[in-house]
Amino acid sequence: MMSLVPFRRLLVSCALVFAVASMQSVVAHAAGVSGHAASSAPPVPSAQPADVSSIDAIMKAVYEVISGPKSGKRDWNRMRSLFVPGARLIAVHASKDGANVARVLSVEDYIRVAGPLMAKEGFFERESHRTMDRFGDIAQVFSTYESRHAATEDKPFQRGINSFQLMFDGHRWWVVTIYWQGERPDAPIPKQYGG
Repeated sequence: MMSLVPFRRLLVSCALVFAVASMQSVVAHAAGVSGHAASSAPPVPSAQPADVSSIDAIMKAVYEVISGPKSGKRDWNRMRSLFVPGARLIAVHASKDGANVARVLSVEDYIRVAGPLMAKEGFFERESHRTMDRFGDIAQVFSTYESRHAATEDKPFQRGINSFQLMFDGHRWWVVTIYWQGERPDAPIPKQYGG
């Protein structure tokens, strides 16, 4: 039987190999090297410096770019410029049997699926509350949102929480993931998140 000390060394070695391999993949994608997952995605357009200069700036830019009136065109290249290659947008919703289901989308999937709906009905989303944790160059932001079909509507048709994972590459901020769930009667937004 293997003793605890060599087993821990083995685990640490495996973790380091995995971390290095993962980091090489992220660096390759950030440098523009095509990988299988991002091969169908167009190159990331250059971002407006003001959009990616801070956490506040990139959060504001995301909400601005998805918001607009019926038949209003969104600036999808601006949207693309905010996300790291291979980024994911993940919606959690309850299925018919009540189980939670995650719908995982690339940025291009999101544009293809959500774009026509936003143009048909109008869509305005704004942040109503934020909590954030940061370590070094990564940040996790719980951004409570309110969605409306028109900017002038008093009552939102949906509230929920967008969980943003952000990364600073030494020059600018990137969105790595947005993972969200809408509020439901059985899952109200807690007080600490603006509920």
